[in-house]
Amino acid sequence: MRVSVIGAGLGGLCLAQGLRGAGIEAQVFERDPAITARFQGYRLVLNPVGFDALRGCVPRRWYPLLDAVVGDAYGERLILDPQLNQIGELEPGRNAIVVDRDVLRHLLLTGLTVHTGAALTGYDLLADGRVEARFADRDPATADLLVGADGVNSAVRSVLSPQITPTDTGVRFVIGRTPLTEQFTSLSRAFGSKIAGDGVNLLLGAMRFRTPPKEAAEALAPEVTLPDIHDYVRWAMILPPNGSLGTETPQEAVLSRMPGWHPDLRALIEQSDPDNSTLLSIRVVEPAHRWTPGPVTLLGDAIHATSPTGGNGANTALRDADLLRRTLTQAPTLLDAVDNYERHMLDYGAEAVRFSLAALPAYTTQRNQP
Repeated sequence: MRVSVIGAGLGGLCLAQGLRGAGIEAQVFERDPAITARFQGYRLVLNPVGFDALRGCVPRRWYPLLDAVVGDAYGERLILDPQLNQIGELEPGRNAIVVDRDVLRHLLLTGLTVHTGAALTGYDLLADGRVEARFADRDPATADLLVGADGVNSAVRSVLSPQITPTDTGVRFVIGRTPLTEQFTSLSRAFGSKIAGDGVNLLLGAMRFRTPPKEAAEALAPEVTLPDIHDYVRWAMILPPNGSLGTETPQEAVLSRMPGWHPDLRALIEQSDPDNSTLLSIRVVEPAHRWTPGPVTLLGDAIHATSPTGGNGANTALRDADLLRRTLTQAPTLLDAVDNYERHMLDYGAEAVRFSLAALPAYTTQRNQP
């Protein structure tokens, strides 16, 4: 069996690793000109379902490395004012760990065949039951199964199920990263909490690696090359509805909305990495209906993009990858495998989107008084 995976995000790469381990040929096609061509996000919170799915797809020899480069999620999940006084509480956190998205992506890239600069323009179903993917600047690729793991703007979804389109929630946020120096250890109470300001909210999360990733890979899995990254604070400012930066840089936009805030909070933004700060919108994709089953399917944000406030987007994509891996190795035929996968995925994927949207108001409303 041969599988073409469109998109080199976490879900697509996790699937390719799982298929590789099962002896199934998988090629990944990524439209970006290079793996590091654009912003890839920061730390992710993985729940037990997501982490178990990830472990189900990677080689067992990487388990010690994976355990070494994650961190522990903790914090009181409070609502604080700009002077760091408690004014309320968020819902309690769940049992989880944290992982850096870029570190995990580099781990999942190891040993895979990934074609960059491969922008999908469409696909054709062939008479023999296979599918041929067409690209803008490379030769077509033929496979038994085509998997669209190409994100919110999925080119695969636009052909397979054009009625399913992204919905813009109107929420905008600026995200950034600041090295976790001794100066910011005093903010530990704010990690995992929401700081409610005048018209904006600031969310903080610490990424503390159990072992620095580059060092861990050299010691535990020399065939893996991981980024030389160290502990940091991930921050995200939720802007008013349809907010924009105007002509400001991301840091300037955030600081301009923080007059009179605690000096440590302002210093956190001032000392952030300008090359790793950006404005993002929150869009969702809801799997409204089932398409005609066949040798083309979808995975992750391509079919159930969630709001990040739900903390379940990456977990659901990893769950997809592990489920599709298992069905392809266990079902009697490929079409049986795809049918089984889609029936379950569409159900829990729709629930993941609903959950994330239900969680959104807790982060966008301003003060949630106790």
